[in-house]
Amino acid sequence: MIAKNNPNNQLPKEIKATFKELNVFRHLRNAGITKSFGFSCAYIFQLIFCLIFENKNWFRALESKQSGDIPAKDTVYRFLNQSTFNWRRFLLSLASQTIVKVSKLTRHDRPKVFILDDSSYDRNRSKDVELLARCFDHASQKMRFYKGFRMLTLGWSDGSTFLPVDFSLLSSKKSQINGISENVDKRSSGYKRRKEALQTAPEQIPGMIAGAMKAGIDASYVLMDSWFTQQPLIKNLTDQGLDVIGMVKKLKQRYIVDGKRVSLDQLYRLAKPSADNKRILRSIHTTQANGVPVKVVFVRNRNKKSDWLAILSTDCTLSDQEIIRIYGMRWDIEVFFKTTKSLLKLQKEFQSRSYDALISHTTIVFARYIVLSWQNRCSTDDRTLGGMFYELCEEVHDLDWAVALQQLIGLLEDTLSKSNKKMKQLIKSQLQQWLAGLPNYIKAYLPVLTCES
Repeated sequence: MIAKNNPNNQLPKEIKATFKELNVFRHLRNAGITKSFGFSCAYIFQLIFCLIFENKNWFRALESKQSGDIPAKDTVYRFLNQSTFNWRRFLLSLASQTIVKVSKLTRHDRPKVFILDDSSYDRNRSKDVELLARCFDHASQKMRFYKGFRMLTLGWSDGSTFLPVDFSLLSSKKSQINGISENVDKRSSGYKRRKEALQTAPEQIPGMIAGAMKAGIDASYVLMDSWFTQQPLIKNLTDQGLDVIGMVKKLKQRYIVDGKRVSLDQLYRLAKPSADNKRILRSIHTTQANGVPVKVVFVRNRNKKSDWLAILSTDCTLSDQEIIRIYGMRWDIEVFFKTTKSLLKLQKEFQSRSYDALISHTTIVFARYIVLSWQNRCSTDDRTLGGMFYELCEEVHDLDWAVALQQLIGLLEDTLSKSNKKMKQLIKSQLQQWLAGLPNYIKAYLPVLTCES
């Protein structure tokens, strides 16, 4: 007597509407994430996607009362371990469509940026994870070593909404604990990502940005931390038509001033002091050793006021304040790392040994963040109300004062016709006195009432 729930209707109403709006299942099919029989990939994807919103992990889902309606553990792990699924294409496609929707709500003159950074992907309790490596966490205050991967991430932001675009879980050739499994098909996209994991971050970044631009994602600047702001990488990105804004460390990099090669410390002494001595100390136009013209802005270090920090920009037309403001958008990716690890169960929800499972689950976590970011933008930006909002705005804009005055008189006439005789005479006499005092160019718009008066 009780109807069995349709497995395709398991999404909450809010998320289901967003899935339909962003065409999530279509992006899955376009990325080759399909099955010929059994539970569909769309069903398994939304099953894993919703675990976090039900406050469950996969073990608790199998122990729950609904365990008879969900697939077995082997089905889910086969889905996650499939090396032929192109998860990078899925994430790029989903992110690019969401960015198109967000860009319609953003002014054309507002800067849109790519943001590059890496974060630790811990698997300290693992021994047999594929491509596991011993990595160093330079961002942590403890400056520790850990077992796992470096999660190199490329994101997009307009200053209000951050969306992940691409990522790579980097291993290491020198500090590698486990190698690539011999059972992986070398023609698959999973094997290609394994080979990429053994590359360095500067080797992968140009290809990641080129792929994002090929997918139709529009950005003017690339924001980077001091670990990536190296002269060869800057040269490569400027050749792709993008400007770079990033913090610079005191390394052996040299800058050319008046034909002389100087270090960053010497460049600071040659720079012209700024009028705003509280925040921006100095700035100078210079050229890198590889011939790229740049502008370097020196700001006060908040943690050590006697020291300074240098921010480089290849767009020399920007003011000092604008360079600092745009670089401040890089903080969005730090919030993203904190949210995915603390709230969206990155690196915690599934403990698989396969590199494919790490890639697929990380992509699903990034898809969760994209859906939540779009819902947050819709709830805070009134312009997402759709066509009705714009039509109402156009109607108010086209309503001039003459039409508004005629409508006002029409309302008074309706009120007058519904009143009793005594009230009608009072309103009519007051209206006639008001009309008599109007200028002649306004009376011309009200010929009928003027004649009656």
